[in-house]
Amino acid sequence: MPKVVIPTPLRQYAGKQEAIELKAATVGELLTKLVTEYGDLRRHLYTDDGRLRSFVNVYVNDEDIRYLQKENTAVKDSDVVSIVPSIAGGRGPGGRCRRARRALAEDAEPSAAKAGRNARTGLSGLKP
Repeated sequence: MPKVVIPTPLRQYAGKQEAIELKAATVGELLTKLVTEYGDLRRHLYTDDGRLRSFVNVYVNDEDIRYLQKENTAVKDSDVVSIVPSIAGGRGPGGRCRRARRALAEDAEPSAAKAGRNARTGLSGLKP
């Protein structure tokens, strides 16, 4: 049976499983069975009108289904289907990524980063 690899952020909605094997002939059928069995995944993978969300990327053996037959892409028993949600980030003042600034500060001096200052890196005003 094809194996679906569940990304870490979505595992809590799939019984905390890293991968799930389901019998299916296409990616669409596989995903339908997945969200039928694990209903909480539906809102993370599909829009209200039933379309795969634009930020959810699906791969069959490292091939992006958008460049194959999309959800009609055939799957075999030996295939590995990976669900990869896109991750977006924001930019803070000075064009730096907020998470990156916070991570730099916490690496340098965790207690100072939480206080909003970091003497070792010269970053100030960080928000935890």
